[in-house]
Amino acid sequence: MPLARADLESLLRTRRLDRTLTTALPSIHPLDDAAVAATGITALDARLGGGFPRGQVSEVAGPRSSARASVMLQLLAAATRRGELTAIVDVLDMFDAASAAAAGVNLDRLLWIRGHVVVNPGLCRDLNQRALEQAVKALTLVLQAGNIGVVVFDAAEAPAMALKRLPFTTWLRLQRMIEGSQTVCVLVGPEPMARSSAGLTVRLTQGSGLNESSGLRAQGSGSGLFQRFDREARVIRAHAHEEAAVAFSTVAAHDVC
Repeated sequence: MPLARADLESLLRTRRLDRTLTTALPSIHPLDDAAVAATGITALDARLGGGFPRGQVSEVAGPRSSARASVMLQLLAAATRRGELTAIVDVLDMFDAASAAAAGVNLDRLLWIRGHVVVNPGLCRDLNQRALEQAVKALTLVLQAGNIGVVVFDAAEAPAMALKRLPFTTWLRLQRMIEGSQTVCVLVGPEPMARSSAGLTVRLTQGSGLNESSGLRAQGSGSGLFQRFDREARVIRAHAHEEAAVAFSTVAAHDVC
């Protein structure tokens, strides 16, 4: 995923995402803890204090079938409904645009950066490391652009060893980059990666299965059968030494976990 700053700026202009967010979001004070981006999941937002904090690196961590993708899509959908610009760095090129649209994401307000990590690289493990490093560089460029409301780094299915080999200073540098800004950066993975002192970590538990179908269908999707997830999450605030559990439900397409 060789993406230079000029390439990113060109993409932003093509998608008309090169303007600032000042017309869509209120200006915030760097120390204003009330500046958040709601996920649209009522119970989770209540426990988060309204949503994920702006100007911070936060995390959504959990195993497969823990509804981590559903939380990610609803966060993006809520942001685009507010008129914000969003971006996703799709580390493994697994993002399903159709499911995102069915979940309410306005794709015209989403910058999708596609990566590629080899899940079973055999002896070529360095391929994964280089791919992850390129994905982090793309994330850095997006955050430096400074005009994106919600940025998601989706490494949920990336090999655990490759993630662990990323320097911890990577996340500290990204945190310093967006402090005081309007941007929410959310890392999605199987385990916490950044452990930001100011952001939040939402740890999702793996459910025993899906509830019965709610009977909802996505408008205009034809076959987008929806089902409801009942999940529990632990919200961790490192700076306050606080951890609390919350149960919530989220509706998602049947193939989203």
